[in-house]
Amino acid sequence: MEKVSEQVLQKLQALKAEPQLQADIAWCLGSYRYDKNPVGLIQKGSEALAVFNALKEKNAKAVPAKLISDLEKALKA
Repeated sequence: MEKVSEQVLQKLQALKAEPQLQADIAWCLGSYRYDKNPVGLIQKGSEALAVFNALKEKNAKAVPAKLISDLEKALKA
């Protein structure tokens, strides 16, 4: 989940999308590295998935399908 969350954060930054979500994911990554509790990453990952799906509807090439697939797998694990 940590690796996928880092990729999600990088993609959000590259798209200049959802600055508050970016900040939340960055904070949750730091928290996860400290206590290994993935609850925040899972919650913010779900929010990012919704954002990515909306962006993909507007522009099919905005978000790589592999990133969405990896995020979905991480959320189910």
